[in-house]
Amino acid sequence: MNFLNRLFKSNSHQATPNIPFGRFSDAYKSEEQQQAFDRSLEAFEQGDLLRAYREFMHYLLDEEAQRPNVHWEEKDGGIQFEFFQGSQRISGFAGKDRIKAESRVARAMDLNVGVMRRLMEANFHLKFSRFALDGENNLCIVFDSRTVDGSPLKVLHALRELAIHADKQDDLLLGEFSQALAPVAERQLEPVPEQEKEIKYQYIRRSIEAVMAEMDKGKPDPNVYPGTYAYLFLALAFKLDYLIKPEGFMMDLLERVYAAYFTKSNLTPQVKLQQMRKEFQILLERPKEALFAEMYRTQSTFGANPAVPHGTVASFIDGELPNMEWPLQQGHDPLALAIPQYIAGFILFHQAPPKPDRAFLHLFFQITETGFFRELGYSFDFVDQEGRLQKAAILKEIKRLTELYRADYTKLRPDVNLLNFGSLTLFARSYLQMVKGLDVAKD
Repeated sequence: MNFLNRLFKSNSHQATPNIPFGRFSDAYKSEEQQQAFDRSLEAFEQGDLLRAYREFMHYLLDEEAQRPNVHWEEKDGGIQFEFFQGSQRISGFAGKDRIKAESRVARAMDLNVGVMRRLMEANFHLKFSRFALDGENNLCIVFDSRTVDGSPLKVLHALRELAIHADKQDDLLLGEFSQALAPVAERQLEPVPEQEKEIKYQYIRRSIEAVMAEMDKGKPDPNVYPGTYAYLFLALAFKLDYLIKPEGFMMDLLERVYAAYFTKSNLTPQVKLQQMRKEFQILLERPKEALFAEMYRTQSTFGANPAVPHGTVASFIDGELPNMEWPLQQGHDPLALAIPQYIAGFILFHQAPPKPDRAFLHLFFQITETGFFRELGYSFDFVDQEGRLQKAAILKEIKRLTELYRADYTKLRPDVNLLNFGSLTLFARSYLQMVKGLDVAKD
């Protein structure tokens, strides 16, 4: 069980549906896991390869998962292992001479030129692994190395690359080349209840349409203030990624929205803004059945987000939050609110902040998107049906989170006096100011 689920379960007055949010991160390793990795490195240096890889598997094992993400056994003079990454199962063997791992991405019904070209291009960018075709016409991604060169650190980087690319490419390739490729039988998918899918689908449409309606008002003019509206679209992309936790096409589309604005090019901000809008229009026009098919639960071993200290979080908040002053002064509350939503979403999308930071940013979305959580079955009372902030409930939850993490972060004392309950927009700004000032140092 991940720590967010444990966080919810410790609060007895709230309903606790078992719904994950945000992208998986492996940055929150326990002290025991870190020690296992140190023992793995030491054993490798001493030439005890079997013990090195055994300790390495202990390092990968997610102690908070509801079910083991890694399985291994000693067999044939080595270690046979498998682990899960999203919809993919990665299997391998570490012997005295070589270590090898692979994942079957799709079955090739036809050796389509477009597929082969895509994988050749992908291989050019891979550092440790490669796409290949096995004897049964399965498209695989493979890593192998001599054990003398297979230090735990190298294997860690190699398996991370293999796993993340295998998980990302399966849905994309199957969606784009459906006539040439078929799923492999071993995909690891846990179904999502139909009611939850419907709630998420309606939320996706409602959120996109609200942003487009705000842009269509033309006040202020998007052609004059494209950067202000860019926050609106970027906040939407990050919010949907965190709250919906999409897979496949939608996940890739949301990444394209971000890339459309931040990739260096000669395009003007106005053109980039239109590109982002076109991406969301594609998502609006995508059939419900296709979106439903991309809603499923998965289990992962590796995350792409790097661990960052609280100082990085605080600096980002400090650099972006002043940008909401102008729309706030001009009375454009939806545009002003988009900036703190962008900040929280960006951090959760790109980084693995300290656990208290992550928990308080999750609470930020629970408050600003209370209606969505209520539809999912959570009994949050942070905002009432008329949209009024419930100060007592919010302060109580902040206190609960503080007590939950105080044992490990003894200086954690959120300054709730900074909070402004005058409106949701003013609250969002003041809440991130409170998060910026957290002291999450460990003694």
